[in-house]
Amino acid sequence: MRSRLLVTVLVLMGLLAAGLGVPLALADTRSAQQELFTDRLTDTIFFASIAQRPITEADASGLAAELTRYQEVYGVEVAVLDRTQRLLATSSPTAATLDDDGRERVRLALANRRSEPYPYLLPWDERPVVLAEPVLVDGEVRGVAVTVSPTGALRAQELRVWGIVAGAFLLALVVGTLVALPVVRWILRPVRRLDEGTHRVAGAVLAGKPADPVADGSGPPELRRLTTSFDEMADTVIQALSAQRAFVADASHQLRNPLTALRLRLSNLDGHVDGAAAEDHVAALEETERLSGVLDGLLALARAERVSVSETVDVDAAVDDRLEAWRPLAEHTGLTLRRTGSRGLAARAPAGGIETVLDALLDNAVKFTPAGGRIDVVVLGIDGSVEIGVRDTGPGIAADDLDRATDRFWRAPHQSNVEGSGLGLAIAARTAELAGGSLRLEAPAGGGLRVVARLPTPEPEPPS
Repeated sequence: MRSRLLVTVLVLMGLLAAGLGVPLALADTRSAQQELFTDRLTDTIFFASIAQRPITEADASGLAAELTRYQEVYGVEVAVLDRTQRLLATSSPTAATLDDDGRERVRLALANRRSEPYPYLLPWDERPVVLAEPVLVDGEVRGVAVTVSPTGALRAQELRVWGIVAGAFLLALVVGTLVALPVVRWILRPVRRLDEGTHRVAGAVLAGKPADPVADGSGPPELRRLTTSFDEMADTVIQALSAQRAFVADASHQLRNPLTALRLRLSNLDGHVDGAAAEDHVAALEETERLSGVLDGLLALARAERVSVSETVDVDAAVDDRLEAWRPLAEHTGLTLRRTGSRGLAARAPAGGIETVLDALLDNAVKFTPAGGRIDVVVLGIDGSVEIGVRDTGPGIAADDLDRATDRFWRAPHQSNVEGSGLGLAIAARTAELAGGSLRLEAPAGGGLRVVARLPTPEPEPPS
């Protein structure tokens, strides 16, 4: 951003310098050319006037001497031609050697037309300025006076002026750079601190810790107010999120003891309840068990949200560990549990994050897969990420409900009687998000449900 702002400032300064310098240089050049044209036109008219008698008397000896002296003083060639364009007098043998433009001006002068101003002469245009004026005798054109003025001095002056403009332009860029660099740094310092502080604040928010302040009292007043407002917003978000997490954790802990006591008391009533109330007693025990599961899920979710620091994790070790832990239960319920895919992969995840995700996904798969079914765990490295997929052969989830399945406490309509808190997939999704990944649910062909946790791979180490 700093380089772009600096370039913008320099471009604006360059445009300002060019907008001022170029018109001044053009105006100076036009003025010099107009002055040259006016001087030469006056001299050409003078020679046309003094050529009247020599043309009438057919004696141009005195006129030739006048033309020669003029060229010696001013360095301008002069020639006088009669109406047939025959040379009558000249200051130099080459004065009558004209280019196409000069010959056209002579033709116009013989038609009693005045010389027109020259267009803008460029510094590399070496053509001389040729002016031709009619020689009138009693109102009749009897000849033409021609001046051929070299433009070397004019072009040198133009080059000097344009050189000054170019030097001023470069000087403006250098001075602008020296002045703009500290100004740009001063202006963008709050923006840079905001950019750096955003990443720190994100980590602090996830960890529930205070964030380092962004505002340091430097920069323009508007940006200082922005950094101050950002710090206030970050503090508010951190406090609100910490209060939410503390409430969930505290409420879960505070409810655990009375819930345990309630469950113990209900268990002690076993055998002491009348037959008419036995069904209600069993239902009460089931509800306490379900409530205990919900509290355990809330605590697990609160712990998952506190973890924000990712590290490099051996995917094989984490996956194999959880498969071995879940294999006995899967085999006990008549399920086949197998792993396929790639090995030797590593991922970025919080400590224990892959285990938390797999526990939630395998618990969900074992719970909903009927006896004789199969659970496949597939590990793949795809596009700089590691995908850990768990597919079961259970009833699956309707396509319209896949996006809602990771909501907290959500249960499919036909699964309301299945044990569970409805927090497993929410915990898995949140854990994957905190690692910089994602969780997606798919309804594969052939039925069942496939849940894929996508985790980032470690960044390659810079070459030493």
